[in-house]
Amino acid sequence: MEIAGRELSEGSWWDWEVIAWDAGQLRLAAGYDLTYHHGLELVLLDPVLVSCPPSFQDPVFRAPTARETARLRRALGAEAALVVAFEAVSGGPEPVSCLVAAERLDIRPGQLRRHARPRAQAAPGPRDWPGPPLPTD
Repeated sequence: MEIAGRELSEGSWWDWEVIAWDAGQLRLAAGYDLTYHHGLELVLLDPVLVSCPPSFQDPVFRAPTARETARLRRALGAEAALVVAFEAVSGGPEPVSCLVAAERLDIRPGQLRRHARPRAQAAPGPRDWPGPPLPTD
């Protein structure tokens, strides 16, 4: 499997999930079952546009279309340094088209455990960023 001109390590990369997303990074975890661990992380540094669901399955990475490239140019006012485009299954009847523009991509293979954390300590995700203010005691 190839992403943005780089080959991913061999593995069963069926399940994908956003595990961190802020101004500095979009971190995706991949594996055959993300319940307890994942075997691959993609870290897109300095993301400037992210259009993808928080979890998806079986992505098919591809080069961005001319229409997607034009959309990015209009939105950013310049060419994006790195563009990742893909189709993926996300619970609907049809695959969803996804697009991410960032400065750089780091691929981190290796078995990484997923520790269960109480919701109050969980890293903010795309649905709750920046999140409500913390209560003061």
